[in-house]
Amino acid sequence: MITIYPAASRYSTNHGWLQSNFSFSFAEYYDPNNLQFGPLRVFNDDIVQPGTGFGAHPHREMEIVSIVLRGQLKHQDSTGNSAVLVPGEIQRMTAGTGIMHAEFNPSDTEEVNFLQLWFLPDEKGLEPSYEQFAYNQEAMRNNLLPIVAKRQVDGHRVAHIHQDLTLYLSRLDTGKSLTFTQAEGRRIYVFVIEGELELNGKKTLHTRDAARIMDTLVLELKAAENVHFMLIDLP
Repeated sequence: MITIYPAASRYSTNHGWLQSNFSFSFAEYYDPNNLQFGPLRVFNDDIVQPGTGFGAHPHREMEIVSIVLRGQLKHQDSTGNSAVLVPGEIQRMTAGTGIMHAEFNPSDTEEVNFLQLWFLPDEKGLEPSYEQFAYNQEAMRNNLLPIVAKRQVDGHRVAHIHQDLTLYLSRLDTGKSLTFTQAEGRRIYVFVIEGELELNGKKTLHTRDAARIMDTLVLELKAAENVHFMLIDLP
């Protein structure tokens, strides 16, 4: 079963310094029928204005992944980590028993657009940790490139996450296709960052559309036009 969630169906909020689109219940948006998809609890599409950001605040018992689409994002946390995230890099933070962190836009002129994903961990009481690295952007051309996973995938470096999932990124050229297969009983989440993507020749996703997929062992992904997208294999 493939259920499409158009970009316009997301909850939108604008605080001036921050514009957000929530795919699941978050902050002031609460829908008891839209709390999570498997362990995927939060999927926010944020735009932060220059020189502003999220001040120091706490998290516990959550795996947090950030992906910058344009601009730059400065990270600082209570374990001593400080880094700037740019397009082509992945950031994973394990909140575990408790961590304080701040995320802000260090630019004076350019806004930052990034995706923030929260996953429920497969165990509690983990030691807080942080990981960031640049992935091979050429390796995701007409291919599904794993960048976050519980364990290493086909020799690719991945950000280690404490949950049985794999997050892939891909850029498909117009007319190119990929086939994704998975074990019975698992879920697939697809999010189109930019472009147009066909699923099993029946459903079409456009920029910022998402699909929540269940009971589908084989998924055919075809670029109706050049497309940049994310696929998450979930329990």
